[in-house]
Amino acid sequence: MGTDWSAQIVDPPEGCATAIETVLARIIDQMSNWEADSAISRFNRAPVGEWMPLPADMLTVLRAGLEIARLSNGAFDPAIGRLVDLWGFGPTRGAASALPVPSPWTRIAVEGSKARRLANVALDFSGIAKGFAVDAVAAALRALGVAHFLVEIGGELRGDGIKPDIQPWWVDVEAPPGLTVPTLRVALSNLAVATSGDYRRFRVEDGARLSHSIDPATAAPIREGVASVTVLHDSAMLADAWATAITVMGPDRGMTLATRHNLAARLVLRTQEGAQEYMTPALAAMLG
Repeated sequence: MGTDWSAQIVDPPEGCATAIETVLARIIDQMSNWEADSAISRFNRAPVGEWMPLPADMLTVLRAGLEIARLSNGAFDPAIGRLVDLWGFGPTRGAASALPVPSPWTRIAVEGSKARRLANVALDFSGIAKGFAVDAVAAALRALGVAHFLVEIGGELRGDGIKPDIQPWWVDVEAPPGLTVPTLRVALSNLAVATSGDYRRFRVEDGARLSHSIDPATAAPIREGVASVTVLHDSAMLADAWATAITVMGPDRGMTLATRHNLAARLVLRTQEGAQEYMTPALAAMLG
C-alpha cells in the first residue's frame, strides 16, 4: 500500500504480528494496482464484457465503493484508475489508451461473486482500501480474542475497547502542514477515523499543486483549496471513502452531503488568509 502500519495492543496473544501481516498481504494480493498479478490488476486487464470471479475481500470493497459512488453522485469512484494513471499517480504514469469514460463506476457490473467491465475503465481502490485494511486487521485481532487495541495504517485509525489506564484511545487528527487549525482530538472507542489530504500525494506543475484526488466530473485533479477532510465512522472503510468523496465535492456540496448522511466530518479549506474550518453537526455534537 506504500505506507506503514502500527498497532497498540493490550495483552497481545502470541501471533498478533503474524496475523496482521497475513491480512495485509492478502489485501495487497487482491487490491494493489502496483502488483501485476494482483486480482485487481488481472481484472483491469480482462477483456471488456468478460465476467471474473472476485475474492471475497475485493468484492466487499467493490460493492461498498459502488454504493458510495451512487450516494455521492460519482464524486467517489472506484473505477477511476485510467484517470489516476493519466495524471501520473498510478503505476503506469501518463498512460492513456483511450479518452476518459464519463462516470466510470457505472461501467462496472457486479452479479453474485463476479464482476465485469462494460467499458475500458480500471478499478482503483486507493480511496478506500486502506480503510478496509484497518477494519480487516481489527477483525483479525478480535478473532484472536483481543478486545483493546488501536490500529493505524497510513493515517487511518480504529480503536476498540480502552487503554490499560481505563482511558479511551485518544488521537489527535493530523493537521495539514503549514496551516493553523484547532487540534481535533477524538476518542476512538469502537470507532474509526480517516483523513484525506492534498498534502500526502501531490506534485507541483507550473506552480500549481496537483492533488492525487481526481474529480471524475472534470477528469482532472481537484482544484486547489481543500487541504483535508476527516470523517469518523463505525467503519474505517466507509470513513475512508466518504473522506475522499467530500474532498472532491468541496466545502459546500461536500459538507451538505455529509450533513445529509449524518456523518461526523471536518473539512479544512486553504484560503488567502490561512485556513477555514467546516464541521458537520454530527461531529460538533460528538466534540461537545
